[in-house]
Amino acid sequence: MAMTGSTPCSSMSNHTKERVTMTKVTLENFYSNLIAQHEEREMRQKKLEKVMEEEGLKDEEKRLRRSAHARKETEFLRLKRTRLGLEDFESLKVIGRGAFGEVRLVQKKDTGHVYAMKILRKADMLEKEQVGHIRAERDILVEADSLWVVKMFYSFQDKLNLYLIMEFLPGGDMMTLLMKKDTLTEEETQFYIAETVLAIDSIHQLGFIHRDIKPDNLLLDSKGHVKLSDFGLCTGLKKAHRTEFYRNLNHSLPSDFTFQNMNSKRKAETWKRNRRQLAFSTVGTPDYIAPEVFMQTGYNKLCDWWSLGVIMYEMLIGYPPFCSETPQ
Repeated sequence: MAMTGSTPCSSMSNHTKERVTMTKVTLENFYSNLIAQHEEREMRQKKLEKVMEEEGLKDEEKRLRRSAHARKETEFLRLKRTRLGLEDFESLKVIGRGAFGEVRLVQKKDTGHVYAMKILRKADMLEKEQVGHIRAERDILVEADSLWVVKMFYSFQDKLNLYLIMEFLPGGDMMTLLMKKDTLTEEETQFYIAETVLAIDSIHQLGFIHRDIKPDNLLLDSKGHVKLSDFGLCTGLKKAHRTEFYRNLNHSLPSDFTFQNMNSKRKAETWKRNRRQLAFSTVGTPDYIAPEVFMQTGYNKLCDWWSLGVIMYEMLIGYPPFCSETPQ
């Protein structure tokens, strides 16, 4: 007997669809992490066996090494299962603010290590449909064990916020450096662009597109080397990373994309006057965004290289090639 009154999948509420997606992503992440942990543990064991063979250790020495290795693996698993919370960190000061929260300099109470704590408000992320992008940011920080990407050490949440505990880079960001120096020499530009090329390529190799390459997101370590940060607009190959972030972007753009004519001196003055204000706005600045992203005609990883070209121009000239007094 045929059933009647069944509810088609298309009639599910947005809330139900979100819950289904979250459940699916949680299960996928759980099992992929479980498999990855097992593979990593096997690799460490094989590496230990290879080293012991190369050193020509006797059986008793090998047994002691294996026992010590097993204890370390057990301790490592124990630490991974340890739940952290806000009470485990002492807040030192606020070092940044963004559309969804702020970044604080914090110190872990038991070790004294200093980190950057990114605090993201859940309500704002849900309201602005940024859940997928935040998942992508978290995933790339975990997956990208790279010299070129800011490292994430811990993540946890409470009822209001999501917390990402990342390495603290004392060198500041490229935006601050450009505001201080106006322009860079060709040698300095070559150095920073070359390092950023390696950084962007490293995330592309993982299947991610950053989509928000700009001087604010190029951080500098204590030795002046570049690291990519702020993957809040990053998109990846996983379904959980896809969100129509630019859905409302066309409401603030005219259809003809016309710009006011300004000479070089006026462009430089306008850019210096508005630069810091634009960096801290919730909308941000469109000066580094590739045309295909604006036009919503489909884009790929080439949009990151467009943004890098704009940054290189700004380093040498003092302002981006397409800047204007207003975003329109």
